[in-house]
Amino acid sequence: MTATHTPIRIMLVDDHAIVRQGLRSILERDAGIKVIAEASSRGECLALMERTTPDVLLLDLKLSTSSDTEGLDLAREVAERHPSVAILVLTTFLDEQLVLRAVQAGAKGYVVKDVDTDALVRAIHDVSRGESAFDARSAAAMVRGVRTPVPEAKPVLSPRELQVLAHLARGLSNKEIGKRLYVGETTAKFHVGNILRKLGVSSRAEAVYEATQRKLL
Repeated sequence: MTATHTPIRIMLVDDHAIVRQGLRSILERDAGIKVIAEASSRGECLALMERTTPDVLLLDLKLSTSSDTEGLDLAREVAERHPSVAILVLTTFLDEQLVLRAVQAGAKGYVVKDVDTDALVRAIHDVSRGESAFDARSAAAMVRGVRTPVPEAKPVLSPRELQVLAHLARGLSNKEIGKRLYVGETTAKFHVGNILRKLGVSSRAEAVYEATQRKLL
């Protein structure tokens, strides 16, 4: 990809220095991405966030501590303290409940570490634009992880909104949805906005989770 504007600023959070070094080397081959900071722990990340605010936090959920929830706790704190930062989980773990909990904690995307470079770069660009980004396995895991439907009436979605919702679940951008449905990107964005409003959520990832819980997908 070729940048036509200010590069997306990334903070890497992973407890393995060699992984961070490898990610930095790979990501900065894209002219539209710049790694501005690295952290190995929750505390180090939060301290860095007081001095510099990235556009995207690339986060491994499993950090080397006695707590299995440190990565999730960090995602939740960043989402609360720095809502402008898009959180993208990059991890080796594909546990169904972990994907759901990451979304609930504020993650806008979830990809596994064996994803190819192009897919990771696309995911970073997507979340930086406010889109959700899930690789196929993570999206499927999130759907499988939902077990109990919400005991409330389904929101009224138009047939077109249901079509858009199905494409949202596949992680497509507004532009891609527009192409699939033969409408403009602005129209697709309008439908997505209506879906978020009717589901009572604020992000595309939350919309997919909520819609799956309510058996709309």
